[in-house]
Parts: sequence; C-alpha cells; structure tokens
Amino acid sequence: MIVGGQACWEERQTMDIQEILQQFAANTGTFPREAVAQAIAQREAIIPELIRILAEAQHNIEHLSDSDSMAHIYAMYLLAQFREPRAYPLIVEFFSVPGDIALDTTGDVATEDLGRILASVSCGDIRLMTALVENAHANEYVRVAALRGLLTLVACGEQARDDIVAYYRQLFQGKIARNISFVWNGLVSASNALYPEEVYDDIKHAYDDDLIETFFIRLDDIDETLQRGKERVLDELRQHTRYRLITDTISEMEGWACFHPQDRKASSVVSVGQPPVKHAQHKAKDKRKRKLAQAARRRNRR
Repeated sequence: MIVGGQACWEERQTMDIQEILQQFAANTGTFPREAVAQAIAQREAIIPELIRILAEAQHNIEHLSDSDSMAHIYAMYLLAQFREPRAYPLIVEFFSVPGDIALDTTGDVATEDLGRILASVSCGDIRLMTALVENAHANEYVRVAALRGLLTLVACGEQARDDIVAYYRQLFQGKIARNISFVWNGLVSASNALYPEEVYDDIKHAYDDDLIETFFIRLDDIDETLQRGKERVLDELRQHTRYRLITDTISEMEGWACFHPQDRKASSVVSVGQPPVKHAQHKAKDKRKRKLAQAARRRNRR
C-alpha cells in the first residue's frame, strides 16, 4: 500500500484466544468474521476452549434460553469444521435433553444443520447418532437430525448405503415405537433419499398404520423415487448441499438473519440454513413443524 509516496505494510494482528471468545459470547448484530477466521487459524489452541464451552453449555442449558449467548453455537460449527471427535458426545448430550430447550437455545441449528454437524464430528462412527435416533426421550426433531446425519455420512462416502438402509429397516421393524411422531416422517424421508427398495414394504406398513403424515411425504413420492432409478437417486444425494460435511464455518454462518437485522423489515423470508437464532428461540413448535414439512415436500418432489 502506497501512502504519501512511501510503501507501508499492513500486517494482520493476531487476536489472542480470549479476545476471540469474547466476540463469540453474544450476538451484537454483526457476524464476527475476523474472530472466526482467527479461531480457524489458531485451531489447536482454541479447540480445548471450544470443548469447554460445549461442556458448560450442556450443564447450563436451562439458563441459555434466557441469554444472548452464542458461544456454544460457534463451538459446534468450528468443532464440526475441525472434525473434532471429542465434540461428538458433548453435542449428542446437549441435544438429548428432553423437550424443546435444546432447540430453543440453538435457533434453527437443530432443524437445519445438526445432522451435518453430527456427521462431521463423528468421523464415521454412527453409534452415538443411532443412540440419539432411538432415544424416545429426545426431541423428535433432534432424532430426525440424527437420521440425516447418517445420510450425510453416506453422501460423503464414510458409510455404506446398504449398511444405513439395513439400520433404517431395523427401525421400521421394532427399534422405535410405533407411535405417531415426526421421527416416522423423518425415517421415511431418509429412506427415500437412499433409494427405498429394500424397505418399501416397511414404508407401506407404516402408512397403513397411519404413522406418516401425508402432507410431509406421500407414498406416491416413494413410488416416484423408485421410478427414477437407484444410481440417479444416490447421485442426487451426493450432490445435495443439505448432506455435506461442515467445512467452512464462515460461509455457513455469516449470512444468518440474526447478523443482518437491517434486512428483517425488508423481507419476511428467512433462507434455509440461515437461522435467526434469538428470534427462533420463541418459535412455536407447530410453526417449526410446518417449516420442516414444507421443506421436505420440496425435496421429495424434486
């Protein structure tokens, strides 16, 4: 850079870990891009602090809904990007809390990106995800996110499609209760994404037992998937952005509505994958359900 005829070198100053964490503490209405970039650059130094934040969040989850804290959310995305396996049990424990509190304290993270986050920190180990799917006390949307995490591992080549379909079949045949739950909608949708020929009879049986909400996914959608052919369906799964590992926290988070308050009045539409964290804390369960259903209908009819 030339200033007054002299060459000046502008060096990027390194933030210390505590400065970074301070910017993660609460939402100020602006995405702390530099702090996130520095956290990524100082990966090894910040990982223990991010792990600590997750552990504390799990122990203090009831207090998070009354605060503007976002440190646990940054921690989830960064540790997912780092593919840090020590975060896996902590994230599963956080989202295993019964009721809606885990969703209330993470905005739309659970319904949009939790599956990808779990897949990223699992490093291919599905055991905690399957335990979460089968946890009858966990929130039903969290359990569906875990189903999507298994899909993500197939999409990125870290799990075999046949193995996950075989696990889904176990769920259909008794591993989860045959009670009306959003988990059944998610199971049928996830099976459909993997080409559902092996579980087609199980899916029909679930429809016969009125376990599936047809506004979410219809049997006609399953038949249409089978008509498209296995290779085409699996290629669509591999190409789908919803089933990719977390690789760039900045691109994942910087467009969120909570960092662009000036845009809220201009538009009432919130893009998928850009959760307005504080606003979503007060979202009613039925609204979340309608949003998920509409998104699934769009995916299933592609």
